[in-house]
Amino acid sequence: MDLDYLLVLLLGSVTAAATLLIATVGLAVVYGLMGVVNLAHGEFLMFGAYTTLTVTRMGVPFVLAILVGVIITSLFGAIVEVLLIKPMYGRLLDTMLATWGLSLVLVQAAVLQFGTVTPGVGLPQWSISIGDFEMSTYLLLMVPAAAVIVAAIYLLFTRTSYGVMARASIQDRQMASAVGIETSWINTITFALGAGLAGLAGGLLLPAVPATPDMGLLFVIKAFLIVVSAGPAALSGTAATGGILASTTSVTANIWGSALGDLMFFVATIAILRLFPLGISHKWRIRL
Repeated sequence: MDLDYLLVLLLGSVTAAATLLIATVGLAVVYGLMGVVNLAHGEFLMFGAYTTLTVTRMGVPFVLAILVGVIITSLFGAIVEVLLIKPMYGRLLDTMLATWGLSLVLVQAAVLQFGTVTPGVGLPQWSISIGDFEMSTYLLLMVPAAAVIVAAIYLLFTRTSYGVMARASIQDRQMASAVGIETSWINTITFALGAGLAGLAGGLLLPAVPATPDMGLLFVIKAFLIVVSAGPAALSGTAATGGILASTTSVTANIWGSALGDLMFFVATIAILRLFPLGISHKWRIRL
């Protein structure tokens, strides 16, 4: 096998892992840390993508448009938490049903507002050459972007007063309330953070994945499987599991086709859950 092809395959696998991690990290915060099953996570990603696209069409630079998309998606997530999620804490099935209904509403709203096909912003034409192969520089930038996002979330939850209060509220809500922590607002902020991360993913992926009402379906199923397989270490476990599953899928897809790549993703997920029923990070000392 050609050395250049092997390098392209390796970079493609790393890029695929980073892209999937960016799409998953918001769910890791909401489900992995809060325990809220948000079946509308893919639609928050879609919401962020459409917001970024709309702002970009207004003449705002793409980077600033992503920031606007993150802010608006975060605010929308806070509203959803207050009106829809907050009355259902501790009621898992009700939360799943409510967020599933929200996802249907958001998809239909996107269809009515934007139609079923929406052009993206266009993938930047920068590329690097590796022998006879070329790779998009923008897609390669997803790797450092994913690293920065994960590092920022880790520092947020481990080095700030909000992070300490958030982890306390998640681990023992009654005790946190007893020592004066406003757990209600902390939960709202944390859910908004998860929604904002989904919006960030939608904006960052917009050049590679054009905004469509069902674009969230491309990521949400795999995202849930990654977070479930990750175990109690929501952030580090998600990063490790996402890297393993996405790399396996990418290599398989490049060699034998995308259908077998997707099949391998589910096979690898089943293998992880069979070997680690409580998640890959169940016995790790790291709990974030």
